[in-house]
Amino acid sequence: MTDATLTAIATVATPDAARYAKQLLSHLGRKAEVRQDERGDSLLLAGGECRLEPQADALRLVATAPTVDALETVQRVVGSHLERFGQRNELVVTWSPATAV
Repeated sequence: MTDATLTAIATVATPDAARYAKQLLSHLGRKAEVRQDERGDSLLLAGGECRLEPQADALRLVATAPTVDALETVQRVVGSHLERFGQRNELVVTWSPATAV
């Protein structure tokens, strides 16, 4: 989504980052478009986008959207699903404050 003006980032500590990213893409990809590029995979949700960047010890989430409401929706959808998937491992998604890009 190239016209996004707001961004928020969450880094979720987990040694299973790639597995959780794959699970999010599989589950949310049923209703959202999935895009792949050199930086990682992205979910294109209604009104915004969330890039998933698996790292060795964390899953980095980068949400972007043109409005605060749309950004909050992306954060809520992706964050709540990840927390549900990682409930056994007590995953918590904490987003940084939205900033202008």
